[in-house]
Amino acid sequence: MGKLQEFEITFTNNKVVYNPGESISGTVRIKTSHSLQFKAIKVNCVGSCGISSKLNDASWMLEEKYLSSTLSVGDKGTLSAGEHSFAFQFVIPASVPTSFEGPFGKVLYKIRAFIDTPRFSKDYKTQRPFYLLNVLNLNELPDIEQPSCALTTKKFNYLLVKTGTLMLKACSDLRGYTPGQVIKLSTEIHNKSGKDTGYVMASLIQRVSYKTKRPMFDLRPIAEVEGAGVKAGKHAEWKEQIIVPPLPQSGLTGCSLIDIEYFIQVSLKSPEAVVTLPIYIGNIAVNLTPSIPHPIAQGAPMPAMPSLSPAPVVPSAPPVEGDLEGALAAGGVDSEEIPTKSHSQQDPSGVPLSMSPSAFGQASGPVAPQPAQSSSSSAPLFCLSTGATIPFFTDGNTTPVPTSCPLILPPEYSTWEYPHEPPPTYEESCSSNNSSFNSSMR
Repeated sequence: MGKLQEFEITFTNNKVVYNPGESISGTVRIKTSHSLQFKAIKVNCVGSCGISSKLNDASWMLEEKYLSSTLSVGDKGTLSAGEHSFAFQFVIPASVPTSFEGPFGKVLYKIRAFIDTPRFSKDYKTQRPFYLLNVLNLNELPDIEQPSCALTTKKFNYLLVKTGTLMLKACSDLRGYTPGQVIKLSTEIHNKSGKDTGYVMASLIQRVSYKTKRPMFDLRPIAEVEGAGVKAGKHAEWKEQIIVPPLPQSGLTGCSLIDIEYFIQVSLKSPEAVVTLPIYIGNIAVNLTPSIPHPIAQGAPMPAMPSLSPAPVVPSAPPVEGDLEGALAAGGVDSEEIPTKSHSQQDPSGVPLSMSPSAFGQASGPVAPQPAQSSSSSAPLFCLSTGATIPFFTDGNTTPVPTSCPLILPPEYSTWEYPHEPPPTYEESCSSNNSSFNSSMR
């Protein structure tokens, strides 16, 4: 760097994660080996979102700015040889979105410092990123503690001349989760035919929408669980669970170019049948203890549950569907349990699920801004978001503080593994205090 030996930015208390409405402060440190003339020393705080239709393209098609503030910390003069420090402080607006980085767009924040030198001399610049977390408290969403359920009935032909009917119903125990929590999934299949079905698959899917002129949809299977098929004429139940890995929260409050949604898709092969359960991923877990509900501020936007296909599922044979549901409700059908064949927290091939974006409705509204959290002595652990650049906490009323977690981009889905062991079955987690899941949580 010639005369300049050091030129770096440090944040107060080494804090790198902030809430909207907070102030960010720090110091610009400069060390020179010889005297250095300058016209000005400036510090700039910037935040913006950019999206493109090309993979990992730095030339944005659309861009929106959230903040841009410049502070002059040194006027025209000369820096003597040695070390120099210049303090800065900026206030972060209350409406900025959470940091995020995906293959077609980013929400980035950084502090930049510049040394403007006289004509014919070299200018110097440096920068350092910081991260914004706009907390999504799941308890402020309506009916979040209720199950998310979906049902479909399908009539199909086999052996050329024979006809059968199949009912597929799936339910999750809640409508919202935080990273590290377990999604308890219950599936019922009534095979009213003389043919065995193919395997059943449950997938946690992330859909990121990039709102370019021609919208882009990035669909990724986050976790998958596969179960065996159902014998001819049988009613079967399948109870499984999926551990939610580190993921960015649903929606990006304040960002009009990127939206994040999550779904649980339960599908059956041969005959093909699919149900989709929309869910939320947040930062503060659902409180299942009775409490006084939190009123929603008047006029504040709220994330609507991701909508399914606008065309409702119409049973092919209404009388048969009534027979199926009536028999299930009355308990008159003998049930068998479907064994689980495999768990996968990542698709090893890294290839998105074979589904059309049109199978889902358009992105819902943004989540409501959340106030900064009060400090606490017992801060929960950070985790590095999959598909994002921000480490975030998963529960509790605390102000984020830095950890030893490296602030780098997460690994690709094709190589990232979480957890390292398959999660336990639903029955194991409920019946044993010494299950592998309970042990791992200690």
